[in-house]
Order: sequence, then C-alpha cells, then structure tokens
Amino acid sequence: MDEFQTIIGLEVHVELFTDSKMFCSCSTKFGQQPNTQVCPVCLGLPGALPVVNEKAIELCIKTGIATNCKINHEFVFVRKSYFYPDLPKNFQISQYKDPVAVSGYIVVKGNKIGITRIHLEEDTGKLIHDERSGNWSYIDFNRSGIPLMEIVTQPEISSPDQAVDFLMELKRIISYIGVSDCIMEEGSLRCDANISVKRKTDSKLGVKVEVKNLNSFRSVKRALAYEQQRMTDLLKSGQPIIQETRLWNESLQITEGMRTKEEAHDYRYFPEPDILPFKIDPEIIKKASEEIGDLPVVREQRFIQQYQLTEYDASLLTSEKSIADYFENVLAYYNKPKQVSNWIQTELLALLKENHCTVTNCNLSPNFLAKIVKMVDQGIISNTVGKELLKESFLTGIDPENAVKERNLVQISGAEELEEIVEQTIKENQPAVNDYQSGKSQALGFLIGQIMRKTKNKANPQIVREILQKKLSEGGKE
Repeated sequence: MDEFQTIIGLEVHVELFTDSKMFCSCSTKFGQQPNTQVCPVCLGLPGALPVVNEKAIELCIKTGIATNCKINHEFVFVRKSYFYPDLPKNFQISQYKDPVAVSGYIVVKGNKIGITRIHLEEDTGKLIHDERSGNWSYIDFNRSGIPLMEIVTQPEISSPDQAVDFLMELKRIISYIGVSDCIMEEGSLRCDANISVKRKTDSKLGVKVEVKNLNSFRSVKRALAYEQQRMTDLLKSGQPIIQETRLWNESLQITEGMRTKEEAHDYRYFPEPDILPFKIDPEIIKKASEEIGDLPVVREQRFIQQYQLTEYDASLLTSEKSIADYFENVLAYYNKPKQVSNWIQTELLALLKENHCTVTNCNLSPNFLAKIVKMVDQGIISNTVGKELLKESFLTGIDPENAVKERNLVQISGAEELEEIVEQTIKENQPAVNDYQSGKSQALGFLIGQIMRKTKNKANPQIVREILQKKLSEGGKE
C-alpha cells in the first residue's frame, strides 16, 4: 500500500453534561424507562417552541478553548431537514455556517491535527430493532433532544491508528474539563469517519466514503483498516469507488453499503425561525477559560518534571482531572509521588471500577490514603494489611490510623518474636521443608504464606524471609 495515500476525517459526537435537554426541560438521565423523559418539544409536536439550554453553549465554548479554537461571538441555529423514524420533527436543530467554534487543533503524539469546527445540535431518538421477528422496530425518544456537540476534524489523519490516537486524546481532554463522561457504551461519545484513498501521484483527492456504527475505539480502527484495504483493492483493479455511507458490521468485521452519501444541499439548511441569533458575552469566554486551568497534556508534563514520574504514570494520573487533583491532594499529606502513584494505580483505580464510583464520591479521602502509604513505607503495617485497610476505608470511611491502633495491626518486625513463629512453622510443615531443601524453591513461598496466616498478615515479610532462609539453611547442614 506504499503507492497509496489514506486520508481520514472524523466527525465526533459528544453528549454534554447537562441536566436538561438542548431545547426543553426534559431530563437527560441515562437508562430510564423508554419514552418517560419526553415532552411536546422533543417529540416534535406542532406548536411546541424550543428554548436554548445555555449550559450546553458554555460547555461547547469550553471545548473550543481547550482545543485551541476561535470562538465565534455570534452564531445561529439552523434546521437540517431529513426524514428518518428517530427524528420526530423531520428536521434537526443544528448549526451550519456559523458554529460555536472554528479553526482549532490538538497535538497527538507530536502531530498537529486540525479541527474545522465545533457545533451544537440536538440528538435523535434511538431505534431498537426486534431481532427475534425482524418485523418491528421501536423508538425510544428519551435521547431525542439531548445536547450534542459535533467536533469535525480536518482531513489530516493518515491511518486508522492515528484516528484512534486522536480520539483517545480528544476523549481525555473532554473528560478532563468536565464537558462529558465520553462513555462510548452509553452513546455519550460516538464517531463517524470519512475516508478516501488515492495514489500518491494523483493530485486530486479520492472519492470519500463515510463509515458509521463505530461504537468503540477498536471498531474505529478495524472499520477504517477494512475500508482502507477495500478501497485500495478497488483502485488496484481499476474499479470505481462509490461515494456512499457504509455501516460497520461488528460480527462480520466488514463494512456494508447503507445509502449514497448526501451533499449539504440535500439537507436544505435554513435558519431556525424560532431561535434568534446568539451573541456571546466576552465574560462567558473568559470565565470558561479560567475554569479549564491546565489541560491534561500540560499537567502530564509537569508531573513528569516535578514528581519524576514516568510518562506512562503521568499520562494515567492525568487521564481525568479528578484523579490528578486527588493525587496532588494526597501528596499534600505525604509527599512521596512514586509510592502514592503506585497505590492509586494498583489499588484505588481497581476499586473505583469495581464499585462504579469516582474519587470525588468514594469514602477514601486523600488524607486516609496518605496515612496508609506512609504506614506501609515506615514499616508500621505490612503491605497486605495496607491493602486490606485501603479497601475497608474505601467502603466504610474508617480512619486507617485509628484502625491500626484499635485492632493492634502493627507489623511484627522483632527478630526474636518472629524466630519463634518461624521455628513452629518449620516443625508443622516438614514436607514443605524437605521440598525446599531438595531444590523446590516454591516451597519457600508456601512457608512464608503459613507464617503470614499465623500472624494475620502482621509479620514483616522481608524479615520473615530472611529468618526462614537462615533456619532452613542451618537445618540443611545438620
């Protein structure tokens, strides 16, 4: 494929963090009973008038600033007309020539990828197909009218891998500034891709194909790779490429033709007569800029330089603003960046995922985590006890320092006390001792485990290992 050039542009749809819909007061809460969050406006009933959700505009402005866009101080809403069952009005209120933001970019692995525009529109309803009979489709209008932000890139992406890299960085930025949760499984981040392939010697761009139904980063990569190969094969065989919209079939791992691609004039755009042109107060833009603060890429670099973290650790800790804030709040109590980073990554993030919560609403305060890490580092408690305390504090909010005192969880590090326990364990587990002395090194781990069980994980494992090896070595010589 070296003689061919791939050109990709993305249209990313993001559902915004608002309590109510774009043009009415209906709730945007996810996962409710079908058609319970609807009204005459989002059902498109005659005479219902839209009222603009200004919070959605503020979030769109914030995204524009975070992606280096120029914010338009005046913009208009338009009607985008087309017929489809999930669009009750037979038109969508959107933006066309005058969007909220234009001419931006984000840097992805050292490459600047341009953003043409960011505009606001309302989401459509959701079609639910009866897979058993194949004869019926149902429509849930709960999603109809939810504020949707569309981010359109320049056709500057050169490969499926780069497309995924762009989406991951965009998701990180949007999540970080609190505009959306970007959960693809819930539809709050969706992507359509436009792809063309041409010979490098051709000055004219190739025929563009739009690919839809991309519900994960993996499907974006696979669908674009498939389409890239399909179009290359057509060019090699001298067959024409049809400008069309194709759907990604996840089960078959192929794209399938859906319809010929519409042009802009097919949508018959014209100004929305029920919404006046919007003029943005410069103070709103200033406020949005101040609220953003450091973007993740800036904070990531600071974490690397200030805290001597690896690029991987810094990237993970800055993936969400709340996690980055939590990390620095822990450091305010115990300034050991690497140790704190390890505990957050290996223990805390797993608990957050398992319990479907965030650092802002869990019981483990930064102070409590700092206490646990410090007690483990100082040898006051064992690593195992530290993990158990972290989980308990996470679930119940107990103060780990008080728990150590009240339950006598202080680590046993005295050689004399541990020697007695080691000797008793050796006597009780002679087969394992024989295995170790005959060269089976894994038997040592078994014996250490027995000692830890006897001491309820309070023994210092490093000292236990040293004493045990010494005793076994002495026993072997006799």
